[in-house]
Amino acid sequence: MSYSHEDGIRQEIVSLNLQIKALIQDIKVCHGPAAILNELNGEVRSKLTSLREELEKLELIAKEKDKESDKFELLKQVNSHRQQLTSTLKDFRKANVACQLEIEKKNKELLFEGTQGSTLKKRVKDKEQYVKFSSDVTEHLLSISRQLAETTQRSAHTLENLTNSSTTVLTTRDEFSNMGSLLGQSRKLLTKYGRRECTDKVLVLFAFAFFLACVIYIIKKRIF
Repeated sequence: MSYSHEDGIRQEIVSLNLQIKALIQDIKVCHGPAAILNELNGEVRSKLTSLREELEKLELIAKEKDKESDKFELLKQVNSHRQQLTSTLKDFRKANVACQLEIEKKNKELLFEGTQGSTLKKRVKDKEQYVKFSSDVTEHLLSISRQLAETTQRSAHTLENLTNSSTTVLTTRDEFSNMGSLLGQSRKLLTKYGRRECTDKVLVLFAFAFFLACVIYIIKKRIF
């Protein structure tokens, strides 16, 4: 069996899913600093973008399928991947929240460390960093929420296409069933007409034979 473009997309989707899950696991065990979390988030967002692109390619291939049954099956796979993506985004958000709470906890501990002088300046600096980090956290969470909403919407759209394809497959099956019934009836009628034609031929043959017999009988009477 040859390696098709469709198979390549499927493998890429599986690979991206595994990479994203591994990065989310890294976020779960991350305890800071914020720069590392931001770097991990950037990698996850990049992989998510690639995953969405691959899903759109697979959905496009499904819509271009000639057979409704093939289209239905492929759209079903796309919908399953989108549902999995929705679950992954939820895990991504939870991991971010947990990691950010851990970093915030450490930042608070740093704010209360030391007493006076240079320590106060350090506190002010740490507080500024904490405010910036909190702002970044909020932006990350909003971004994840937007991605989750977008994925849910696309999943609903794919599900709608899947439902339409399912209806078309069922309609086609009913049409083939009705066509089979009509063909069966036509075959019976043709068989019936064939038998009638055969009977008509036999009757014509008998009538012709009777006619010949009558002619021969009349000729014999006149001659003899």
